[in-house]
Amino acid sequence: MSYQIIYDKPALKFLRKQPPDQQRRLVEAIHKLPKQGDIKPMAGRAEEYRLRVGPYRVLYTVRETVLVVQVLSIGNRGDVYK
Repeated sequence: MSYQIIYDKPALKFLRKQPPDQQRRLVEAIHKLPKQGDIKPMAGRAEEYRLRVGPYRVLYTVRETVLVVQVLSIGNRGDVYK
C-alpha cells in the first residue's frame, strides 16, 4: 500500500525556499509517512500529526480510506504551530 502525498500551498512555498539539500531531507522524510519518523499526534487537533525533521516540523493529516497523506504546513519549530 502506497500513500499519495499531497502538499498544501503553504507547505510547497516553504519547501521551495529551502536550500536543495534541506529540500531533499524534508521530502525524503515526508515520503516515509505515515508510518516512519518522529511522529506525534497534535494535541487539540483531531486527526492531525506532526513529523520532526531536525529543526523543522511537518504538519499533516492521513486519510486512510483513499490512502492520502496531506501535508498542511512545514516550518521552523517555533513558527509552524501558529
